[in-house]
Amino acid sequence: MLKFPDNTRVRVNGLNEILADLYSEGRKPNRETVEEILDRLEKNNNYIPPSARREYKSILLKEYRDYVASQKNKAT
Repeated sequence: MLKFPDNTRVRVNGLNEILADLYSEGRKPNRETVEEILDRLEKNNNYIPPSARREYKSILLKEYRDYVASQKNKAT
């Protein structure tokens, strides 16, 4: 579930799996990785409106940064 600044919540299919896959691939939280997340989400039958792509990128970058941090915390 993604939460946007206006408190809108959007359910996305396969997000946790995508984040885990990218982390296992050693991908860093950056613009390139966010583009890959968007591509994989769309391949997973998630519709991302063109008008909302910028907002999605921002939220997904934060989500992936948080995911990476949580994985690093588990390792310590």
